[in-house]
Amino acid sequence: MSRRALIVGLSLATALTVTTVPASAEVDFPGAKFPLGERPIPTKSVTPVTQGVDLYNVLAGKATDGYTVTVLMPNGRDYGKLEDAELKSSEVEAAGEVPSVQKVIRPQVADSPAQEIYTVRVGLWALKDKDKAAETAKKLKEAGIKTKVDFLGDDGVKTTGPWDMRVLMIDAKTFHGTYASSLGASVAKRETTSSMAKARGALAAVNGGFFNIHTLPALRGEPVGLSVVGGRLLSEAVPGRSAIVLKGRTARITELKSQISAASQDGSRLDVNGVNRMAATDELILYTEEYGAKTPADNGADAVIDANGKVTALRASGSAVPAGSRVLHGSGAGADWLWEHAWEGWTITVDTKVTDLRTDKTLKLTPDLNIIAGSVGLVRNGRVKITAKQDGHDSVNMILRRHPRTLAGVTRNGSLILATVDGRNPGVTVGANFIEAAQLMRWLGAVQAINLDGGGSSAMVVGNKVVNKPSDGVERGVGDALLILPS
Repeated sequence: MSRRALIVGLSLATALTVTTVPASAEVDFPGAKFPLGERPIPTKSVTPVTQGVDLYNVLAGKATDGYTVTVLMPNGRDYGKLEDAELKSSEVEAAGEVPSVQKVIRPQVADSPAQEIYTVRVGLWALKDKDKAAETAKKLKEAGIKTKVDFLGDDGVKTTGPWDMRVLMIDAKTFHGTYASSLGASVAKRETTSSMAKARGALAAVNGGFFNIHTLPALRGEPVGLSVVGGRLLSEAVPGRSAIVLKGRTARITELKSQISAASQDGSRLDVNGVNRMAATDELILYTEEYGAKTPADNGADAVIDANGKVTALRASGSAVPAGSRVLHGSGAGADWLWEHAWEGWTITVDTKVTDLRTDKTLKLTPDLNIIAGSVGLVRNGRVKITAKQDGHDSVNMILRRHPRTLAGVTRNGSLILATVDGRNPGVTVGANFIEAAQLMRWLGAVQAINLDGGGSSAMVVGNKVVNKPSDGVERGVGDALLILPS
């Protein structure tokens, strides 16, 4: 059964009209047709936020997708190799249902080739008939076949939408405020975007980059990638990962790496492996007072260092970072180095270097510098360039499937574009995959763009109010946020 056949008869077309509202910023909203689906003319309305900042509500497309039942492969995924798909298809036939083996191509991106995958689908139901799909899924489950009910708009292949977006246009010429990043009250704990925005008196904000969901629950606010807040390095880089660099009222997108080392007054030097995260075996980790949690109780060592680099205590690990101090924590070989070279009263110099890989220049960690990384590159120099593998998200789920998205881009004149694409709401909005996200940012005028964290994390806040509709139903706590400040 082809995908074209799957959508026949499910069109729920809705007429769209264009709403024209004067904008306060000089950044022009696109006049061209919407780049996705059948390229409709979008409905858009605009609300001025402050001088140089406008919020757009954008609606486009129509609902034509329905539901199907997807058979899970031996690996537990909803796709697999052809031989696995054929095997599962035979099991479905034996259970008395009619299966369809479908080939899907996960598109090639800049750093990963195309991938051919296969799915097994059973049935097709209109949007209003999800319960009927669930009945078939139940029947197959009773026959010992693992399945799930799938909304076809999530697939990442052909769709007509619809799409529901919020777009902030911040004009470089007329905006008089500044940009900043925030990790909230601490690095370790997650916090909502609206909470971080309110604490700083932000005009608007969006959620930031990816955070670590594979660490201890109490530490899952930790960014996955470089984080600089007010000139302070609070998380080390994943080398080469895409980032947005905010300095005053300027924004640019690049790739970064960080290098940190500790040097004792006796001349011994050791690389610091990370900042404000759990330590692996034989690592040396730097903890700042923003961490908000105790150092690991792993039989390691902590060297407490004051603002002048003096070691005020050398202790067993597992305590909080004292106010006004930093802690070098060592496990295994890292602990051995501290016991030998970080005696109380000695001086330890911690050297930090952040390098822009596009220019090969070192960034000065000044109080007006903020960086959000843990992102995926989408657009570079005006062209689609998706760096999914380099940025740690080279998978069918991340590249092809549609999800809610938070996007950031910079125009040719340095203006900033922030957008959320809501998703996971069948019949209302389908979200976007990486390719579609890149197309949307080019349509909006970005010559450089990245994908920030998405899914249930996607949130845009304006005037202390969440203006999009997070897919969790409520706003999720996240690792960091990008803030637009009045000054």
